[in-house]
Amino acid sequence: MNIQLSDSRVPGQSPSTSLAERRRQFRALVAERKAVLLPGAANALTALIIADLGFQAAYLTGAGFANTDIGVPDLGLVSVTEVAEAAARISDVCPLPLVVDIDTGFGNALNAYRTVQLLERAGAAALQIEDQVFPKKCGHFAGKEVVPLPEMLGKLKACLDARRDPNTLIIARTDARAVEGFERALERAHAMTEAGADILFVEAPESVEEIRRIGQLPAPQLINVVIGGKTPMLSLEELAGFGFSLALYANAALQASVKAVQDVLGVLKSSGSLIGVEDRLATFSERQRVVRKDFYDAIEQRYAKV
Repeated sequence: MNIQLSDSRVPGQSPSTSLAERRRQFRALVAERKAVLLPGAANALTALIIADLGFQAAYLTGAGFANTDIGVPDLGLVSVTEVAEAAARISDVCPLPLVVDIDTGFGNALNAYRTVQLLERAGAAALQIEDQVFPKKCGHFAGKEVVPLPEMLGKLKACLDARRDPNTLIIARTDARAVEGFERALERAHAMTEAGADILFVEAPESVEEIRRIGQLPAPQLINVVIGGKTPMLSLEELAGFGFSLALYANAALQASVKAVQDVLGVLKSSGSLIGVEDRLATFSERQRVVRKDFYDAIEQRYAKV
């Protein structure tokens, strides 16, 4: 039997370009400065849905991963190996460029160096490192602290040196807005540009004017749009007009999932069935389509009679 598969790669992998090509594609997207939508995925299933909907890249959210996979708040409680495993699972099945949140690099500059090597091997197209004191906190939590600027620049340079593919981008994030004020946050962003950061991420601006000024920074920028957070929500057209390269919605899928699970299981608990609310669930066939069961069925048939 000679079954023609739609994918000639290793069984279990998704039809996609190579990791090197994904990185080249992502670099080109960033250079356009058109506020490319970057939805967050805490797991491989969400990443598959993001790809299926036609987005151009996905983001492995540190907060979402901590909430979803471990069941803890975003307080620096995950390890580098856990994040690397999650990134590898996503990049194995999702054909999109993957941006990975590496928090503070999981230690000092030496740790950050190893973290980049681990995550690049796991399939990351870009890596985001921040200047918070470890253990870090969610960018929209109170009580954050930032490390001295020279320490952050040392870690940033370690990340830049550690990458083996020159198209792997390093995103430098500063949380100084909430700690030292907006002007100091801009000063840090400029210093990170001079150190070689590919993309800048000034977390949690609190006004449209601050967003506008961030868009004028010399390197490409990312803005994090958090539902219920400190940053005003602007349209994609407005963000592109300000010059942003990436519009991150890190945990929109997670927040939607929490609400959907609460609603559906709330009905199940109160009524003892899901009769009448079936339309709130994906169908059985749709679930199989998203995870590409037909692809695995074809593999099974190919090897059933060798």
